Amino acid sequence: MPQNSTPANTRPGEPDPGHTAPRSRRTVLGAGAALVGGGLLAACSGGGSGSHAGMDGMNGDRSPGSGRVDPPGYVTPDGPEVAAAEKKRGSGPVRNVTLTATPTWLDLGSRAVNSWAYGDELPGKEVRVTAGDTLALTLANHLPQSTSLHWHGLALRNDMDGVPGVTQRPIKAGASFDYRFAVTEPGTYWLHPHSGVQQDRGMYAPLIVEDPKEPLSYDKEWVVVLDDWIDGVDGSTPDAVLAELRKGMGTGSHSDSGQEGMDHGETDHGDMDMGDMEGDSSAEGGPSRMLMGATSKLLGGDAGDVDHPYHLVNGRTATDPQTFRAQPGDRIRIRFINAGGDTAYRVALGGHTMTVTHTDGYPVEHASTDALLLGMGERYDVLVTAKDGAFPLTALAEGKKRSALAVLRTGAGAPPTSTTRPAELDGRLLTADRLKAAEGVRTDSRTPDRSTTLTLTGSMAKYDWAIDRKPYTPDQRHPVLAGERVRLTFRNHTKMWHPMHLHGHTFALPDGGARKDTVIVLPGRSVTVDLDADNPGLWMLHCHNIYHSESGMMTILGYRKK
Repeated sequence: MPQNSTPANTRPGEPDPGHTAPRSRRTVLGAGAALVGGGLLAACSGGGSGSHAGMDGMNGDRSPGSGRVDPPGYVTPDGPEVAAAEKKRGSGPVRNVTLTATPTWLDLGSRAVNSWAYGDELPGKEVRVTAGDTLALTLANHLPQSTSLHWHGLALRNDMDGVPGVTQRPIKAGASFDYRFAVTEPGTYWLHPHSGVQQDRGMYAPLIVEDPKEPLSYDKEWVVVLDDWIDGVDGSTPDAVLAELRKGMGTGSHSDSGQEGMDHGETDHGDMDMGDMEGDSSAEGGPSRMLMGATSKLLGGDAGDVDHPYHLVNGRTATDPQTFRAQPGDRIRIRFINAGGDTAYRVALGGHTMTVTHTDGYPVEHASTDALLLGMGERYDVLVTAKDGAFPLTALAEGKKRSALAVLRTGAGAPPTSTTRPAELDGRLLTADRLKAAEGVRTDSRTPDRSTTLTLTGSMAKYDWAIDRKPYTPDQRHPVLAGERVRLTFRNHTKMWHPMHLHGHTFALPDGGARKDTVIVLPGRSVTVDLDADNPGLWMLHCHNIYHSESGMMTILGYRKK
């Protein structure tokens, strides 16, 4: 079962010309931003993209501003406690980056779409720094709506976390914002909006923090970003999809269809037409994208809400994939990032065994596997020793009957096609609950000072996703004190799986398990994790299905003032 589910009682790769190159640079590059619009407060304000209750008039300065609701007695994102924690992190060499969020045409390989992105690339050009650096990044907002930038997985100062209405004011159209913070932990991370459903456009980029004392030995590095794509296809937009989903499905919804259905072995994995799963045209932009009948035993039943017509590896469709070139015998570090909005991916490299070395940025005891499962927001680093030939790197959209593809080429041979299905997809599958944290990052067995249970609630029928049956509002606080060991229990009372993500921290899975910031919670199951409250501020905790979070499955972990 994924992520400890229990019953509920370096060196960069050498790029090739054109679209076949892995986008890997030692220099800090990038792009960024997303609108605040119908973002974080949409669940409580009822607004769509472009509306943000109580936040109008705020521009891109650092303070959260008068529109924020602050219950008394809590540390504020710009408070002295946050400044003191940042001072302890120190200040290393400054890496200056400028990112631009802009509308643009994007070439997906088999077609071009009009979307939003960081610059004119998908994914946005990676940002690469070294642990100990200070990142100074200016985000210029050329979008027609407000935006911000969230640094997924980083333990950073709270007022740089990029959550409009909680940690900063929205960056209005035409404005810019200067992010500056110490980067202390090496690993594989990424950046994306935390506003509305912009993340389900082209608004994301890898963030790689190199280890100045890198213990791994490898010849090349391949950053692999997975994504489900809908924006600009036949008039569809993520905002229209969210509006359709919010109407619900009434009785007989796929969320109420029980736990039965096809598992991986029973699913036709071809690039089939999903028209048999689509309903009538959506009233707001493009055909209906509500997904019915997508089931996976691995995910506990219902696999997802949204019928994304394309699944991408590094911005390319399976019919025109990226090719990564290496030499036979090369040891390659692959950094997997699931940037999707609604899709878990089962990933395998044909003809190869993967050795897992990290998850969510933190090292684990090395484990061998044929395939990996990544929920939205999760990351895994693996090592492979390249064989001679051309091999498919396939990311199966778990339960959705489509897949994404890239190619590893080390020699002659016909390239794999979009219908190629490596046998490794049905081989040994590794999930995070089977991993152990590496000795240097393993937490001790300290007794928790505080225990908090978060019950995941809602259904597809009403699309009323929430935590403890309370849709997100910005005044919510689950209190902790600095220095506490906090035990969080995620109890899933829904019929759908949820990848739960905590900002600004990592937590440990039980019994010496992996350190993570995102964990899959299966329907009808519970997952318990421990974290050390060592980063003061107000921190979002939410489902990383973008449509679930924007419908209310979010809350805030708040540090109490001492």
